[in-house]
Amino acid sequence: MNFLQAIFRTLFYVVVGGVISIAGAAYFFMNWEPDRDEFPIRGIDVSHHLGEIDWDKVAGDDVAFAYMKASEGGDFRDGAFARNWAGAGAAGVARGAYHYFSLCKPGREQAANFLSVLPNDQGMLAPVLDLEFTDGCTKRPPVADVQREISEFVKLVEQSVAKKVIFYAPEEFYRSYLKDQGLNRRLWTRSIWHSPSYTKDWFLWQYQDRGMIEGITGNVDLNVLNGEISVNDLKS
Repeated sequence: MNFLQAIFRTLFYVVVGGVISIAGAAYFFMNWEPDRDEFPIRGIDVSHHLGEIDWDKVAGDDVAFAYMKASEGGDFRDGAFARNWAGAGAAGVARGAYHYFSLCKPGREQAANFLSVLPNDQGMLAPVLDLEFTDGCTKRPPVADVQREISEFVKLVEQSVAKKVIFYAPEEFYRSYLKDQGLNRRLWTRSIWHSPSYTKDWFLWQYQDRGMIEGITGNVDLNVLNGEISVNDLKS
C-alpha cells in the first residue's frame, strides 16, 4: 500500500466513524425518555400539523392521555380538533384540549374562542393554556398587562368548565411572565432531553419534541406526569 492509499483509507475510516457516531447520537436523543419507573404515565399533544391519526394504534403504543389543539388567539380554530377528539375518545385515550395564547389579543376574546369549540364533557382533562413566544405576535407587553389578560382567560374558562386551567410554559415565557407572579396554577414544563431545571413545581413535563408513536406520521411531542400523579388528577 502506497502513501496516498494509506491516507485515503485513514480518511475513509474517519468519515465512516464520524457518520456512525452522529447517527448513534441522533438515535439516542430521538429515543431518550425519562425513567419509566419514576415517570410511568406517558402522553402526547397533537394538532392539525400531524395530519390523520390512527388513534387505535396510538392507544396501543403506551399512550395514556392526549392533549389536542382546539384554538389559537382570537379567532383561529384547529381544523383537526373535532376529528382528533372523536378518535381519541373512541380509542379510550384520555383527552384534553389546549388553547394557544397570543400576546396580541385580549384574554376575554381568546377565552370566547376556546370555549366556542370546547366540548361539554365533564370527563375531559383539565384545559391547558399554551403560553409561548411566537413569530406571529412580536409584542412583549409589560408583565402586569400579560398577567391581566391571562387571568381574564383563566377566570372565564374555569367558570365555564369547572376545572382548573393548566399552564404550558417553556422556560423563557415562564421566567418572563409567570415566575413569582402568584397565578397559582399547575405547570406543564418543556425541557427536551433532560429534566426541568427552571422549576421544581411541575405537573407535566414535555421531554421530547421528535418522538415516534404508532399511528402518527412525523415527529410527536411526548410528555410524562410527575411522580405519583395519575390521569384522573388531570381531570380536576
